[in-house]
Amino acid sequence: MIHNLSKTNSIFNQFTSELRNIHVQKDRMRFRRNLERMGEILAYEISKTLEYETNEITTPLGIANIPLIATQPVLITILRAGLPLHIGLLNYFDMAENAFVSAYRKHHKDGSFEVEIEYLSSPDLTDKVVILNDPMLATGTSLVLAYKALLTNGIPKHVHIVCCIASVQGVEYVKRNLPHNTTIWCGAIDDELTAQSYIVPGLGDAGDLAFGTKL
Repeated sequence: MIHNLSKTNSIFNQFTSELRNIHVQKDRMRFRRNLERMGEILAYEISKTLEYETNEITTPLGIANIPLIATQPVLITILRAGLPLHIGLLNYFDMAENAFVSAYRKHHKDGSFEVEIEYLSSPDLTDKVVILNDPMLATGTSLVLAYKALLTNGIPKHVHIVCCIASVQGVEYVKRNLPHNTTIWCGAIDDELTAQSYIVPGLGDAGDLAFGTKL
């Protein structure tokens, strides 16, 4: 299942527009904060799909029966660009376990590149709901490789993929290579990828815009 939040009019579109805007992007702190706010909204939307159980809560005047999340999800991000989005998710799923994956593009002189996984820190994922986030879903290669690396720590019950901007090609690649129990949540889906696998119109390099350029 694919949820494209740009198809519905909401405040989410304001944050998407600011992420894309070359003038607003000059404010690095605002860029990170917008990623964080998008993570919060996406966390709220995902929370509606989770399993709940009724809990008795003691108030100063009596007992209130309130449905609460039965089992917390595991929040997983791909370093480094995913950190602000991850914080937004964690602001709402504040009791969740967390996992981190380091994936990067290793570029070659001919302009091609391959994605390498260098680092993984994760709890047991067996039969758990996981939320795997990366701001940009371009080719989908990083997400799929990250997911496969995570399988060494158990097979999840359900996988939620969270991104701010996706490409059509990236979404199709994820659909082909991740299991049927996967849900994709996108802020927007763009039609084009450049020869260097950047999304168009996209927003540029999310990691550089959030944290500064790298060598």
